[in-house]
Amino acid sequence: MKLVLHSYRQSLSALPQSGQHILAHQTDTHLLVYQAYKPAIANYAIKHQTLGGTDFSMNRMSWIKPNFLWMMYRCGWAGKENQERVLAIWITKESFEQILAQAAFSSFAQGNYSTHDEWKNELATKEIRLQWDPDHDPHGNKLERRAIQLGLKGDVLKAFTQQIAFIEDITDFVKQQKILLDDDRLDELTVPVETVFRPRDESLNMKLGIA
Repeated sequence: MKLVLHSYRQSLSALPQSGQHILAHQTDTHLLVYQAYKPAIANYAIKHQTLGGTDFSMNRMSWIKPNFLWMMYRCGWAGKENQERVLAIWITKESFEQILAQAAFSSFAQGNYSTHDEWKNELATKEIRLQWDPDHDPHGNKLERRAIQLGLKGDVLKAFTQQIAFIEDITDFVKQQKILLDDDRLDELTVPVETVFRPRDESLNMKLGIA
């Protein structure tokens, strides 16, 4: 595995406990996002190191999540139907920032847009959706901190598949950690090392609602 891991207990003291933050496993140049798929899509992705094949649709919204435990909550630790395989996808930070800059919020909120019509127009014309959702602990309990997820479709999704640097299937690792979780052995639970990712563009941070 290419992931750098540490204990779940260590992550508790290393990460902010509240607010909206983009938490990600990252290097100086690249950042990791997660997706969970059925085996046919995952097998194609690993073999070709991109997303595609007859079972994958460029027209459906495909959601990427940089936060490991939020992905685990969403896919049930690789236990939900059609989410049995978890992929770790490396992309450049530059590509990720471009995705953020093109995103429209999934729901209207005062402060993000001047008017409701402005939001509706952006939602109709952009191919990226952005959501802030409650983050979750390993057991699926909601936290005060909020995590980001991004939905891609159409030309943006096609571009994303071409920007992928490396795809790794981490399903076995996920299942190993689920066994520890089910046995309530949280002291042994390991997770990818995540740190706060902050875009370089401060105006983008303001738009995203990052403190």
